[in-house]
Amino acid sequence: MNITYRKLTENDLETFISMRVAQLREEGATEELDLKPTLMDYYHRHMADGTFVSWLAMDGEMIIGTSGMSFVEKPPYFSCPSGKIGLLSSMYTDPDYRRQGIAKKLLGLVVEEARAYGCGSVQITASDMGVLLYTDFGFVKNGNFMQYKL
Repeated sequence: MNITYRKLTENDLETFISMRVAQLREEGATEELDLKPTLMDYYHRHMADGTFVSWLAMDGEMIIGTSGMSFVEKPPYFSCPSGKIGLLSSMYTDPDYRRQGIAKKLLGLVVEEARAYGCGSVQITASDMGVLLYTDFGFVKNGNFMQYKL
């Protein structure tokens, strides 16, 4: 098996979105909502303006792992003077390819994208399965994270 890595292109979006939906379902999402049109719109817009980037793991022509980084900006603060933040998402590896270092490699690639963009931090809401990957990489839990659903 020869795993290669490359950036997501517009031609990959159908497969990428299907994998994103599979990931969300695997993490427990049960809502009956077709996210594919809104995901397609999001990725088209944000890939075009450079505020979303993804690296893929490939086995031949087959996508077997995904990553994603959205770039957002908020007012600068002391621990992030640039105000630029990377929001990590879409970290998914096909079950047949797990535990081979693929997710760690993808994580490193998108974190480098965030560094190059000028981000002062990268954030993620980790699945139970992903916590070990992120803590091993150096992510630290922030017990103050809160969310208000609209």
